[in-house]
Amino acid sequence: MASKRIQKELQDLQKDPPTSCSAGPAGEDLFHWQATIMGPSDSPYTGGVFFVKIHFPPDYPFKPPKVNFQTKVYHPNINSNGSICLDILKEQWSPALTISKVLLSISSLSQTLIPTILSSLRSPIFTRISAVDMRRLREHGPKSMPWDDTVKLIIIMCVIL
Repeated sequence: MASKRIQKELQDLQKDPPTSCSAGPAGEDLFHWQATIMGPSDSPYTGGVFFVKIHFPPDYPFKPPKVNFQTKVYHPNINSNGSICLDILKEQWSPALTISKVLLSISSLSQTLIPTILSSLRSPIFTRISAVDMRRLREHGPKSMPWDDTVKLIIIMCVIL
């Protein structure tokens, strides 16, 4: 059942790929995919290319796929291991969802960045990283922060303001 569904989703993705996303098997194994998500032009992630690993469980679509960022990215919903905190990948998963919808949801996280941040202020990941970044910013100035850290700086500034 799972392989038929995954094959169908692959065909659908090839016919009608989601905006700024692509995905497909990483090799011969239909259950392991590699996806690419382009940073939306109206977000702090503009110009970014983000690689995502997707693993489909044997009981897919009754269980959600495991999706992890391979590219280092800072976002309150993405931890340092690339794990994504997204309800449709956990308790809100439904067999009616597709990997195309999952990729669009992940891509849209950057477009809902400020509301996400404001609702995530108590997140231990956010608090720890923010403290480290603020100390680095005070000690070395904004030029000490590489591209992905610039995204962090923008996020921190939005929270402070």
